[in-house]
Amino acid sequence: MTMDLKNGSTISDINATTAPINAKVDGDNSITNAATVTTIEPNGHRPSSTTAKLKSPPPEQESHIFRRSLIIASFWLLVLCLGLPIWWKTTTIYRANLPLDQMTDWADGKLCSPVFPIRIVIETPSLNEQETESLISITQHALDAMPDFPSHRLRLEANSQTALEDARLPHGHENNALVIRLTPGDVASFKPSSSPHAHLPIFEGTYPSNLKPTPETKSLQLATYIAAQLRQTFAEEQAIMSYFLATSTIASDQRPQVSHDRIDESLSKRMTRSMKYSGTYHLTFSLFTSGSTPSSWDIDSAIDRYMRPVLDMLKPIHNFTIDTQVQLYAIPGVQSQVLTKEDLSSFINAAEWPLSPSIGGAPTINFVIYMGNQTIGLDSGEETSQSWLVPQWGSVYLLSPPAATHVSAEFLKQPVLTFASHLLSLLGTPQSGSLPMRLSTLTRVRSVDMLLRASSSLGSLARLSLALPSISIPSRVADGVAKSIHHLELACTNLGSTESLKHARIAETEAERAFFEKSMVGQLYFPDEHKVAVYLPLLGPVGVPLLMGLLTEFKAWKMRKQQKAKVS
Repeated sequence: MTMDLKNGSTISDINATTAPINAKVDGDNSITNAATVTTIEPNGHRPSSTTAKLKSPPPEQESHIFRRSLIIASFWLLVLCLGLPIWWKTTTIYRANLPLDQMTDWADGKLCSPVFPIRIVIETPSLNEQETESLISITQHALDAMPDFPSHRLRLEANSQTALEDARLPHGHENNALVIRLTPGDVASFKPSSSPHAHLPIFEGTYPSNLKPTPETKSLQLATYIAAQLRQTFAEEQAIMSYFLATSTIASDQRPQVSHDRIDESLSKRMTRSMKYSGTYHLTFSLFTSGSTPSSWDIDSAIDRYMRPVLDMLKPIHNFTIDTQVQLYAIPGVQSQVLTKEDLSSFINAAEWPLSPSIGGAPTINFVIYMGNQTIGLDSGEETSQSWLVPQWGSVYLLSPPAATHVSAEFLKQPVLTFASHLLSLLGTPQSGSLPMRLSTLTRVRSVDMLLRASSSLGSLARLSLALPSISIPSRVADGVAKSIHHLELACTNLGSTESLKHARIAETEAERAFFEKSMVGQLYFPDEHKVAVYLPLLGPVGVPLLMGLLTEFKAWKMRKQQKAKVS
């Protein structure tokens, strides 16, 4: 018997549909490998049900598992054994080995003490050998007892032909000797020799007859007087040494004990206005005029007559190249008749006064003669001057125009002599003493200046290398450091001579070149954040698939291991 339903289905139809499910029910009321899925038509008509069988996937073959593991391992081996070494080799920053401890010791002043051995030859034609030896012995004892004279080791010796010849040698520990000629006189005096052709620093001293040294009196009064005069002679040089040491990186416990009153304001200004040391300077002599005359000048003859002797004496320390020029209708920046200090800064207008640039990389010192009716007013308001020195630049001389169109060498005498004096000031030459004595002092102070500059550069490079471990240090930097240290050792060994200045200059040049190496300077502005920003877009697409594949294979291996454990 059948019963009609609203949707047209019959009981027999439902029974027919559920018959397969009932056939699958066993005695334990459990269902195996079968499920009933009932679906209702979207139109609300006759519901239907479908039976789907859920089968487990077949077990994976061992060969497939091995092949997949081998593929993953091959990718990782390729990355680890080939990719990483290539990346490490191509991105590793090369850092040459530097003697950091030695560089730091040079900067701290532990390897060289700037003490100058200076030999002083004493000529005593009116004394016998015994009296001379007694005078030298007592004077040497007085010099050694000076408490605030640490940068000089003065050594006295009697006059001999060998001593004078050795003093003229351009090498050795104790060249640039000072010669003292002692003769009897009415009063005691001690002054530089007036001989213009002396190639050595020579001082002429006189002593009254009551101070004549004898073995009985031990020459005490005359020896004390000579020691005091020598101390005064080297006082300015000692002050300059104190200035260089005070402004250097040498540790305070390594410096000679100097008095701070030696470093006065005037000395600091003099050192500031002098130019940085260079082995070669380019001198430019310029004639500027506001009109069409004068149009020529005999500058070459004027330089040869009045300036060449000074340049020749400076040859052991500096080399010079010279050029000249004439500029017509050159208008200065200030038109006042009397120039004040405020006007001097704008008097030279680079746009109106074209000056020759540096030639060959050497620093240029400008000497300008302006033909006009202007003068320079001094602080007093009444006196005027015709020249002024521009710190670290050169000198300007205001000269009234001559009647002729040609300027003769005699007319240029005073300007050129003024330029020679200003040149010595710009080079840092001391102001006291004769010119040979001043140049001898200039050699020593420049040696110390270069030695301290080179040592400071080495110390800065060592600190930079330690502070930035990621900075590149090319091999040429290590070579420059080695050369600099080698020449520093030679400069310290021959301290006080022209050879010391030569080696100190080379050491300073090599140290500066090593510190300002272009490839190193670029690394200073490449922080680690830039590296992360560069590598992340490259490593992300490559590293994520490799890592996920490795994790998936590890999970599958772990699951297979657990299944084997259950079966066993």
